[in-house]
Amino acid sequence: MSIPFLDMKSPYLELKKELDEAYARVMSSGWYILGKEVESFEEKFAYYCGVKYCVGVGNGLEALHLALRGYDIGAGDEVIVPANTYIATWLAITYCGATVVPVEPDWGSYNIDPDRLREALTPKTRAIMPVHLYGMPADMNGIMEIAEEHGLKVIEDSAQAHGARYKGQRTGSLGHAAGFSFYPGKNLGALGDGGAVTTNDPDLADRVRALRNYGSERKYYNRYKGFNSRLDELQAAFLRVKLDKLDEWNQRRRRVADLYFEGLTDCEELILPLVPENVEPIWHLFVIRHRDRNALQKKLAQAGIGTLIHYPIPPHLSEAYREMGRKKGAFPISEELAETVLSLPMGPHLTKDQVADIIEQIRA
Repeated sequence: MSIPFLDMKSPYLELKKELDEAYARVMSSGWYILGKEVESFEEKFAYYCGVKYCVGVGNGLEALHLALRGYDIGAGDEVIVPANTYIATWLAITYCGATVVPVEPDWGSYNIDPDRLREALTPKTRAIMPVHLYGMPADMNGIMEIAEEHGLKVIEDSAQAHGARYKGQRTGSLGHAAGFSFYPGKNLGALGDGGAVTTNDPDLADRVRALRNYGSERKYYNRYKGFNSRLDELQAAFLRVKLDKLDEWNQRRRRVADLYFEGLTDCEELILPLVPENVEPIWHLFVIRHRDRNALQKKLAQAGIGTLIHYPIPPHLSEAYREMGRKKGAFPISEELAETVLSLPMGPHLTKDQVADIIEQIRA
């Protein structure tokens, strides 16, 4: 049985009628940028996340970037960020001219460790950008406590956590603002690129709306040196359709995760994900660890099972950040994770038979 890491066709086929109708509606409207589809999605997604405001933007990186810009974070400021994350989280900070301050994760959730975070504070710290990695919410109580003590902004990187809950509250509503990605492979994915900022701060929402559109609050009157970063009408229409399915699809992912736990828990050579108390993940990724990860990945590929590595190179060891001068050994937890993690197939359209085959091949 050939099992791809990610099935991109089945979500469309399940919602083909509704998505095709959304396409036809937008194409026949004659309005393709910042119209009623975007406004409707923004309202719908804000309600879903439990916040007052949502601002659609071009992609997830720009959502984080514009949220930072909206809070006037820039040169001379420091932003604390996980050492163990996709590089986009760091890039958003760099684009503002601010300084990235990496902090190691804890071994359980692979998310930023609030105790180590506290040790990284300096008089220049302006914000914290926690990542809900793999769809697992970070320890937001610990993070918000530190932020409130020191007057810091908290901007969630929720790119992988659409619908996840921490103590009953959805990600995207836990900090002062959040950035979402709607890249096609996300739990809530467009059929192209897209992103959004969510917040309860009306001033930030207004500023991000202007920043995404050349810094203009009304045409030709430019208040800020802004950007061109707009969620388009077509993608917003598709996202409106798929948002109605998000909770159901997340629940299907949970059933897949349960099957993995049932089938792999007694495999002594594997380290399975740990779900902290009061956390409801949405399993954007199901990530295991193995000391000989590359050999395991090769064997699974030979059996027709697709896997990926999220992420093989920590940002501090990438060529993009070589000017930081951080050598191997600087962040040993993140480096060990990069060398041992392996993401198994995950998605709402995986069948029980497919999961059983994956488990059988891993056990073999």
